[in-house]
Amino acid sequence: MGKQRQTIRDYSAESNLFLRRCLFAVLFCLVLLIVVLQNLYSLQINQFEDYQIRADGNRIKVIPLPPNRGLIYDRNGIIIAENRPVFNLEVALEQVDNLPKTLKQLQHLLDLSDKTVARFEVNRKRQRRFQPVTLVSNMDETMMALFSAQQHLFDGVSVEASLARYYPYGSALTHVLGYVSKINARDLNLIASWGAQSSYAATKHIGKQGIERYYEERLHGKAGYAQLEVDSKGRTLRVLDKTPPVPGEDLILNIDIELQLYTQQILTNKKGSVIVSDPTDGGILAMYSNPSYDPNLFINGISRTEYAKLIQNKDKPLLNRAVQGQYPPASLVKPHLALLGLENQTINRTTSIQDKGYYQLNDVEHIWRDWLRRGHGKVDVNRSIVVSCDTFFYELAYNLGIDSIHDYMARFGFGEHTNIDLLEESDGNMPSRGWKRAKFNQPWYIGDTISVGIGQGYWTATPIQLVDSLNTIINQGERRRPKLLQAQLIEQKVIAEPLNTAEPIQVLNPANWNIIQQAMIDTVNSPYGTAYKAYADTPYISAGKTGTAQLFSVGQDQNVDDLIIADYLKDNAMYLGYAPANAPKLSVMVALENAGGGGSNAAPIARQVMDFWLVERPMSSDISSTLDIGAP
Repeated sequence: MGKQRQTIRDYSAESNLFLRRCLFAVLFCLVLLIVVLQNLYSLQINQFEDYQIRADGNRIKVIPLPPNRGLIYDRNGIIIAENRPVFNLEVALEQVDNLPKTLKQLQHLLDLSDKTVARFEVNRKRQRRFQPVTLVSNMDETMMALFSAQQHLFDGVSVEASLARYYPYGSALTHVLGYVSKINARDLNLIASWGAQSSYAATKHIGKQGIERYYEERLHGKAGYAQLEVDSKGRTLRVLDKTPPVPGEDLILNIDIELQLYTQQILTNKKGSVIVSDPTDGGILAMYSNPSYDPNLFINGISRTEYAKLIQNKDKPLLNRAVQGQYPPASLVKPHLALLGLENQTINRTTSIQDKGYYQLNDVEHIWRDWLRRGHGKVDVNRSIVVSCDTFFYELAYNLGIDSIHDYMARFGFGEHTNIDLLEESDGNMPSRGWKRAKFNQPWYIGDTISVGIGQGYWTATPIQLVDSLNTIINQGERRRPKLLQAQLIEQKVIAEPLNTAEPIQVLNPANWNIIQQAMIDTVNSPYGTAYKAYADTPYISAGKTGTAQLFSVGQDQNVDDLIIADYLKDNAMYLGYAPANAPKLSVMVALENAGGGGSNAAPIARQVMDFWLVERPMSSDISSTLDIGAP
């Protein structure tokens, strides 16, 4: 066997290699240490504020606080729209470990419907982070007791108290106050257009109709905010800061609730409306439209069944007839037309005609009949209004022409909104040549003008327009237009609202106002007046005008008394009046659908209202007499 070769180790080389490796490892570790130190410096110094904000974002949450909605009072300080405490079952999503399981247990415990849970799921997706989501609104006592006994089993679920709108007088004030209801997508767009998203961050309801809608921005108030410190599960540890919400304004209406309830009572089983106004300032003392409905049904969401009943009701309870009902004004506008005739000297105080019961133009076969078939005999301006002679106004309209009638009646506000503080108002129709051409592509005929002369044909007006025009006659041209809001209440101080005025009607001869007013007084107080029977033996002197609006045309050879007429085609009964005649304290407009003659049906109701206000009921003191009054 040969000898094995022996290798001699180079210890010096190995030592140098080891040293080089150690040096490299030390340098590598040093570089890593420098990188770590740089990162620590960046995190602790350069990015401190940024990470502190992020940490606070996890530790602190900002909760919007809803403002209390402003209260609404009647003119005597009686609350007619208030806020009542309600209890809602709310779920804080961050604090619930197993949401599907929790919902299932709650559904079983409280007997919740699938629709309730489905609605919760929809709302949950819309809700902001950290805000609780309502599962059950307005819990009853039984439901609260069931949940309270088992509350310890449901982390993140709690009963929260809040204030909800309530209307103590129900259907009596629906068409005045309107109602609030839950905010929907359309409302969110409206709020965005106001730039008020932050104020509605915690708000679930918004005004949908009436005063609630018109003065929404004033009634709502401004949201507040609370900064809360929370733990890792989102549970509140303490309140760090709080900005209280600003409540909405409290409003005082011109409405007198006792008078409002009385008008509701006398319209029972009748379809129509009553408006009572203070002619001195245009304030609406009462406004009731029948049939009505309970606005409290809408606050937390009306059921489909209940809403279908309202929509399908042939009597249209959702319609505010006082401001949306459009009727032929009929004989109620004869005083206005007589004033126009006096003003442009088409007629004068002594102008008279011989009424044979009909009116006919030369070379025209058509006959326009008077409501009294035998005629009224010799009729002047005063008597034409007192007995409501159609024939006199047929001829007057023919002589005036539609252009003159349209322009003058527009000055009384016909064909336009009165700007009452309700967004639901209709504007009616004051016809003209241009309107008919645009509407039907037809020329204006002389027969159209003659029909307009007795408030029929294409002319339609709302009850609020008619009471507005009556107040203009009472005030001899001064236009104090209708207004529901009287004042706002701030710290027990009443700040009056400005009047709703319009350009006055100037007349060439102020005595013409007296002629018209005297004719309206005689309509009520003369034995041959159309409203005399309704106002016999009153302890006050009143004035007024009856109207009977015909809803279909009668043939030339037909007598309306001989026809069998469907209920929905029967005449509308109407009345405009005011009292006392020498110093008016109220004006009244009554419109009854399909009720018959105005003198026998509408005038007695106006009489009841006047008796109640002037005789039977002692006048309540206005709230402004017991509180400090501030300037508008």
